[in-house]
Amino acid sequence: MLINRCKTWVFTITLLGLSLQGCSNTTESNTTSETQRNNLECIAPAKPGGGFDLTCRLVANSLEKSNLIEQPMQVTYLPGGIGAVAYNNIVGTRPEDNNVIVAASTGSALNLAQGKFGEYDENAVRWLAALGADYGVVVVKADSPWQNLDDLMQALKNDPDSVVFGASGSIGSQDWMKAALLAQAAGVDPRQMRFVAYEGGGEALISVLGGQTAVCPCDISEMKGQMQSGNYRILAVLADERLTGEFSEYPTAKEQGYDVTWAVWRGYYVPPNISEAEYQWWTDTMTKLAESPEFKQELAERGLFPYTKIGSEYETIVKEQVKEFRELVEQIRLSS
Repeated sequence: MLINRCKTWVFTITLLGLSLQGCSNTTESNTTSETQRNNLECIAPAKPGGGFDLTCRLVANSLEKSNLIEQPMQVTYLPGGIGAVAYNNIVGTRPEDNNVIVAASTGSALNLAQGKFGEYDENAVRWLAALGADYGVVVVKADSPWQNLDDLMQALKNDPDSVVFGASGSIGSQDWMKAALLAQAAGVDPRQMRFVAYEGGGEALISVLGGQTAVCPCDISEMKGQMQSGNYRILAVLADERLTGEFSEYPTAKEQGYDVTWAVWRGYYVPPNISEAEYQWWTDTMTKLAESPEFKQELAERGLFPYTKIGSEYETIVKEQVKEFRELVEQIRLSS
């Protein structure tokens, strides 16, 4: 579709107090406007410092560094309901806003499977892209008496009340699911766990440091830059195999005798009613971004691993995963 735009020039002659106006017509294709490119926003649906913050920073920083946008993307925070407030805000009040993307993760799919986003399901938004993968990790304070995963599991088995988990999300969230899977592996009913919910991974890690909780079943990316402080100890990574790079020294739960894994994609969704042209601009931009050296460096620096799914491929993955999670939560009696 072609549109006509009238460009107006105004010349003011001060002495006479006259204004002369002229208008010329130009045509341009109905694609993403300069306004969109200059006013982009990524919403992190949690407080600063956690995985959603990291997900927004990943795309905001690398878009600017790779010169795919003209002005910096703004990162804003809309915590509440572990993503529910942001989801309802986008669908209910900003359904046509083509300037905004919202950070999402495997945990978002899990919450949707449990109906935690209210009246809206996985079909209420348009799923844009996943640009990285993360893995669950079991973290304790550096001076914790538990030196390895088996120490923790034995303590959990002997006295579930003695182990307090603290993580992002309420009962049924992905971090709760990690703790629940660990409890099951230790022969403990997940409903017997002591679990303190926080709005983000940053808060949960602070609670471990402060002694309010003892274990954070968080994500490996949230530990990027934390291990150098000497404040934390990683007992296990919830991946099939040891990770590469700086995290290669940390054993998996599997190699310690506990078959517990949890992979996390880091992605984004957009409002439901943006035009096809705008959605195509976003998918094209994300494709270019994922191929750029600036993005690859940012991904590595943030402790994430390559995982690129864009457009319809990503949407299919999300909807299939929501279906799988519905079956999983039924098995552990968590469906709402």
